[in-house]
Amino acid sequence: MMRRKLVAGNWKMNGLTASLPEIEAIAAAAAANPGVDAALCLPATLIAPAVTVAGALPIGGQDCHAKDSGAHTGNIAAPMLGEAGAKLVIVGHSERRADQGETDACVKAKAEAGHRHGLSVILCVGETLDQRDAGQAEEVVTAQIAGSLPDGADGAWLSIAYEPVWAIGTGRTPTEADVAARHGAVRAKLSELLGADAAARLRILYGGSVSGANAAALLACADGDGALVGGASLTADKFVPIIEAAAAL
Repeated sequence: MMRRKLVAGNWKMNGLTASLPEIEAIAAAAAANPGVDAALCLPATLIAPAVTVAGALPIGGQDCHAKDSGAHTGNIAAPMLGEAGAKLVIVGHSERRADQGETDACVKAKAEAGHRHGLSVILCVGETLDQRDAGQAEEVVTAQIAGSLPDGADGAWLSIAYEPVWAIGTGRTPTEADVAARHGAVRAKLSELLGADAAARLRILYGGSVSGANAAALLACADGDGALVGGASLTADKFVPIIEAAAAL
């Protein structure tokens, strides 16, 4: 099954309104490469301003609470993201799993909340360096999928991002063979849980020190359908080559 490539940027805790020209430039490049889907997931404070300059480029959030409202100081709910103009949301990023102690059950509930309010969802999974060195990478990743996969999972609104924790922001990347093997394990687990036809509709993204220099090789890995990009998505100069690499495949 042919799946359109998706290249999504995760700005993490970066970005002020001074960054709007970069968003506008990225949006222009995305429009010039209609063969690939692109998106930017921004800090909540930047979503509404970004929507005003992003044109057709979807803007997303980086997290949402499992509940729609309530006494949850400092959190943001999926309907709030939607009202600000967001079209998608990241859930389960390793930095939240580690820093905020998010469990698979928590991530699953967040994914379901995003979908309930019309947001596309990028669900992140990935192993730490210790887990990799212990030969547990596949076991960890497939267990995260089993525990985090939302009810009603469907490729129309859900993508899986495989992000080895040890590669995020370090400049280190796994070999192409390792990426392909992990993508294959993800696809196999999705097939087990959803059936082969449904699993074939879900996009699997790679994340972890993706750059213009390595994007073409990583995006070409078997069972890979795009990338979730961190630091390299902050400027058009670094992000646009990744979009162009995806469009060329």
